[in-house]
Amino acid sequence: MNTHTIRTLRPDDAAPLLAFEQANRAWFERHIDPRADDFYSIDGIHAHVAQFLDQHAQGRLHPCVIVDEHGELIGRANLKGIDRQQGTAEVGYRIGEQQAGKGLATAALRYLIALAQEEWQLQSLCAYAIDGNVASIRVLERCGFAQGVAMPDIAIVEGNVVDGHAYALDLRAAGVDSDL
Repeated sequence: MNTHTIRTLRPDDAAPLLAFEQANRAWFERHIDPRADDFYSIDGIHAHVAQFLDQHAQGRLHPCVIVDEHGELIGRANLKGIDRQQGTAEVGYRIGEQQAGKGLATAALRYLIALAQEEWQLQSLCAYAIDGNVASIRVLERCGFAQGVAMPDIAIVEGNVVDGHAYALDLRAAGVDSDL
């Protein structure tokens, strides 16, 4: 079985992150909004990492990367829009195409749940998934998220406007599995 590590994003992750995003660009764009072309450059990725680390320092974001046993970046996971007063945040994750279906998204989401509880003391999490992204929906539901309101026009995927749903997890509920 492959082993992996989930850790907080660091400045020296820029080059591996760019390689990861470039290698998986078409895969990601089949499931979520495309990123701007200028993101896919060394300057673009450095600006992205700097912005994420700045937001982390401000307590508004907790950006993570997933690396395999060889140190290769194979995924990302983030707590976004952290609001400590409200006790809420949004979760998001991106797993590389070659790693899809191996349980990494579930592991990443469980990591984020534990991070939200233990480090950020949050009370609830939300996520968004496009209708038809069965794998992502299954991961959310496996980790205890409940489907909520419909979200029309949630994303543009392969040039088509698609609908989705919001998902929510009450971290105060009993039985939330969190192994950080």
